[in-house]
Amino acid sequence: MSTLETTASSPPPEHKKIFLAAVDESEESIHALSWFANKILPASSSGHHHRSTLVLLYVKPPPPLYFSPDGHVFSADVMAAMDKYRNDVAECIMVKAKRVCKEAAGDNDNGDYQVKVETMIENGDARDVICQVAEKLGVDVLVMGSHGYGPIKRAFLGSVSNQS
Repeated sequence: MSTLETTASSPPPEHKKIFLAAVDESEESIHALSWFANKILPASSSGHHHRSTLVLLYVKPPPPLYFSPDGHVFSADVMAAMDKYRNDVAECIMVKAKRVCKEAAGDNDNGDYQVKVETMIENGDARDVICQVAEKLGVDVLVMGSHGYGPIKRAFLGSVSNQS
């Protein structure tokens, strides 16, 4: 016959919540992030969830192969300028997304609103990269905007949110 002993121990550590917000140039993307930051993050950051992390992800599409009107590939200088533009766009989007998070934290009356915000800029097809990052990080919630296309428009134009 065995006896059970009860020992006082500290409670198990809470699961660190990881939120992933895929952001891009669209207003829908920023709207989804703003809604999430204002409505969901305050509730999820109360108590011991201050270790939670919100990862802002921007996926730069692969650079297209540019040709000049006479059929030649653009020079290295032109390609470098286009790449710099893509990097500048990515940085501007991240600044805007971080500002949305900061404003949401400032509007919150709860002093426990402490979610760490990180940024990631990746290259590739958004559908694939978002899924890969979500799986790699083991995210609890994926936030992304949707244009709200109907089935016909979505068939012709595609939808990252539907395919992710």
